[in-house]
Amino acid sequence: QVQLVESGGGLVQAGGSLRLSCAASGGTFRNNAMGWFRQPPGKEREFVATISWNGGSTFYADSVKGRFTISRDNAKGTVYLQMNTLKPEDTAVYFCAARDSPYLSGSYYREIAYDYWGQGTQVTVSS
Repeated sequence: QVQLVESGGGLVQAGGSLRLSCAASGGTFRNNAMGWFRQPPGKEREFVATISWNGGSTFYADSVKGRFTISRDNAKGTVYLQMNTLKPEDTAVYFCAARDSPYLSGSYYREIAYDYWGQGTQVTVSS
């Protein structure tokens, strides 16, 4: 059973940056493709980014492409989300997710493609 713990959220002004971290335990991290999702206030949870076991494949939501970067450190069992040029519409609870496969699903943008979830970390971007 994989456990995921996110950190790094907080309050930032528009145009600023944050780096989220997600520490995994309870499994072999390189066996998991990883993803980030977010849930804005009053909205459904949505896909943000995903990465395969070795970082060889990454995909992003159009809304964050060019501003956010997903990466991972298999030695540390951690996946990161570097968020630059933040906008008020990036305000959300950000969730880390792990897939029981090192490879991305063809439906990587859907929640059902992931097997484990963290509790989330709040990101608030002020205008």
